[in-house]
Amino acid sequence: MRERKAGSNDRRSPRGAGIRPHVRPDRCGARVARAHSGRRPTTSCLVLGATGYLGGRLVPRLLNGGYRVRVLARRPERLDAFSWAGRVDVIVGDAADEPVMRAATEGVQVLYYLIHSMTSGSRFEQTDRQLALTTARTAAASGVGRIVYLGGLHPGGDLSRHLRSRVEVGHILLGSGVPTLALQAGVVIGSGSASFEMVRHLTEVLPYMPAPCWVRNHIQPIAVCDVLHYLLGAALVPPEVNGAIDIGGPDVLRYGQMMNGYAVEPGLHQRPIAALPVLTPWLASHWVNLVTPIPRSIARPLVESLQHDCVVRDRSVDALIPPPAGGLTPYRRAVQLALGRIDADSIETSWQDSAVLGAPSDPLPSDPDWAGRTVYTDLRTAHTRAPAEQLWAVIAGIGGSNGWYSTPLLWSLRGRADKLAGGVGLARGRRSRSEVAVGDVIDFWRVEALEPGRLLRLRAEMRAPGLAWLELRASPESTGSRFDQRAVFFPRGLAGPLYWLAVLPFHGFIFRGMAHRITAAAEAAE
Repeated sequence: MRERKAGSNDRRSPRGAGIRPHVRPDRCGARVARAHSGRRPTTSCLVLGATGYLGGRLVPRLLNGGYRVRVLARRPERLDAFSWAGRVDVIVGDAADEPVMRAATEGVQVLYYLIHSMTSGSRFEQTDRQLALTTARTAAASGVGRIVYLGGLHPGGDLSRHLRSRVEVGHILLGSGVPTLALQAGVVIGSGSASFEMVRHLTEVLPYMPAPCWVRNHIQPIAVCDVLHYLLGAALVPPEVNGAIDIGGPDVLRYGQMMNGYAVEPGLHQRPIAALPVLTPWLASHWVNLVTPIPRSIARPLVESLQHDCVVRDRSVDALIPPPAGGLTPYRRAVQLALGRIDADSIETSWQDSAVLGAPSDPLPSDPDWAGRTVYTDLRTAHTRAPAEQLWAVIAGIGGSNGWYSTPLLWSLRGRADKLAGGVGLARGRRSRSEVAVGDVIDFWRVEALEPGRLLRLRAEMRAPGLAWLELRASPESTGSRFDQRAVFFPRGLAGPLYWLAVLPFHGFIFRGMAHRITAAAEAAE
């Protein structure tokens, strides 16, 4: 365990119950809560899940509100993707490690619990339970003043495994002895959210939608800016408050109405929807996996959470956290804001930032470590008149809507095969069309290493019998620059070498074409 502290940010936020926050919209469209107080704020916050979809958006708003923020990260290099990385205290380690959590919770007044194990395999319930128990024990021992937990809106009764696990985590934290506010949110609508991407792609891809019966169920979506408003306000509720409250937007809709409500905003025709009783959650998750970028490991819990009506049962939250100035965001306005972020290439965080089930976690070994191991490589080099800066701009923008500069059909077929095998597929795209950072997703790759202007290393997250990486380098030369491309594959079992031999005939088309077209694109851009 090691700790990195940033000494430049000592602004702190006010303590005390019942302080009504002043609310203003920030440049990202979310509302930042600031308390009216004549003294310097002193509240210190710990955010668990800071690199996730909501955590990555909450941290800068806490900082802008004057809070001191500490984050826990297993891989601190992933924080470099965020502009706020240098303004927070960082504890390196895992939330399941009790000594690490004791260090992380020391001196903390407010703990935000924004982690879950949705993609951690069949034992996710045990993982969620253990993380919650460890957090509850260490928070109580360290004297944490408030836990804020974000769970899911649910009807009670017979719940899916994932919703049941979220409820159990809430119960554990509520019984910790630390005052806890468990916010139970409906479907979150915002640029980059998994729920929004599922609605968006189902609506845009299918002119006619055969759908499960749950499209008739009522749900209460909530804009991501309003979720952040409630998370910020939760830090200021009175210390005697210990309970779970529902949060949702102003609109109660059927899921089918959400899809057609989305269709109106980009100018699409209304989609006929046929509810079919034969589509079980298992079949529906496969269907979502095939026609959207959402992998099956995430699609299934999302689908299972839609099996019942999930609406806000009371508005007791209003007595604790006043609604945002101007009121809660209507569903179609939330869609407009999300589409605006996508068009402006300014998506803050994405569901893609979460780990993917079955993806390798170890980095590419250095070349000397390969001794005695079976490894296959494909090396390509090309020279261009374009300067290294221009070549790097092409490399940094690879994938997503820019494509892979070689045989789109073969890339598409590989992506479809991965989807059929239950993998992430090629349609995940990328968070930004031009910016890249460690931890970012680029189609079925994830950025493992980055040396701006020089090196981009991608780790494969597609289904394959082995581990694969793709390295792209730009180096200056006297007459322009040199492009180096290296594909590396560590086979696993007998299937690994057979897989490499099967795809070897296509490498000439794919990798040779990539090297040629990437350098040509750099020259054309110059």
